[in-house]
Amino acid sequence: MKQLLGLLCVATSLALPAGAVLAADAAPAVLADTGRPADDKARDADRKPAEMLAFANVHAGQTVVDFMPGKGYFTRIFSLAVGDKGSVYALTPQVLIDYRKGKAGPPSVSLEPGRGNVHDVVSSNTSLNLPVKADLVWTSQNYHDIRIWTGAEGIAQFNKAVFDALKPGGLFVVLDHVGAAGLDEEGMKKVHRIDEAEVKREVQAAGFVLDSESPVLRNPGDPHTASVFDASIRGKTDQFILRFHKPE
Repeated sequence: MKQLLGLLCVATSLALPAGAVLAADAAPAVLADTGRPADDKARDADRKPAEMLAFANVHAGQTVVDFMPGKGYFTRIFSLAVGDKGSVYALTPQVLIDYRKGKAGPPSVSLEPGRGNVHDVVSSNTSLNLPVKADLVWTSQNYHDIRIWTGAEGIAQFNKAVFDALKPGGLFVVLDHVGAAGLDEEGMKKVHRIDEAEVKREVQAAGFVLDSESPVLRNPGDPHTASVFDASIRGKTDQFILRFHKPE
């Protein structure tokens, strides 16, 4: 793993502020933290968090957005990685709240002890509603949901909102389940996947530049046809990881 992390850091790094510490260097301490639930730690082998921190260039003092954080797996990791001088915004889009139809989501990570740097935000489709510009917007296995719920027009608005929310040079990392080439909207709804090439086109149309891709979560044995919730593939899907940056 040390060799892989070293290669990732060299191959994917952008310029960091003087004296900044890449969170990947502190990954063992972050992942071993006793504040992380046992269920989170059990998922580390599949989710590769140390490699994700390296790929996303996370470091102490940053402002990071965890878009649609779910149960907070990455929110907790980002909270530990950016430290007391950084901030993490656990961002829930209004469209998800509407989709839940009044049902409460998982408890907020911001309520847990030691998570004073985590802040909850509700975004609209045209604004992330952040009080400051972010260094990183991260979304894991959720981009396809926004595409399904809001269509082509909505995803264009979302990508523009992410672009506007970032500092110049800021990063947008999209991790999602690989769908068949040319997968249409009805197909997305059935399998909860998305065509990687379509994501690249949509995000770059908002002004972003694609600067790196990671193969860490690839699974060539996934035929891309089954729903991600199907027992035959659940937890083992082929996943793409794309890193875009907002031009300086």
